[in-house]
Amino acid sequence: MPYLKIQTNQDVEDGKKLEIVEKASKLVATGLGKPESYVMVALEPSIKMVFAGVGEPIIFMELKSIGLAESKTADLSKSLCDFAEEEFGVNKERIYIEFANANGSMWGWNGRTF
Repeated sequence: MPYLKIQTNQDVEDGKKLEIVEKASKLVATGLGKPESYVMVALEPSIKMVFAGVGEPIIFMELKSIGLAESKTADLSKSLCDFAEEEFGVNKERIYIEFANANGSMWGWNGRTF
């Protein structure tokens, strides 16, 4: 049920894409204390994006999860920014993260909702 989308204006080598999403999946599962078997991660590189009016390297992430506690967002922000800076070389000051607590009845999986 946790879903992380990573969008960046940076190119990512094809051979590195799977490695990045697999690392992110483990990071999200650990950070949320949820089974990785429910975690989904998407990577969208090479998007035309600007931040502060310039097209320097940037990242926008969305993390949605059922029962996402506000008390976890600061730690998640740190770990996701550290991860993104390491994997993409993007300065943390050019990373935004949107956190969303999803309602289980609005999240479908396996022909039902949570």
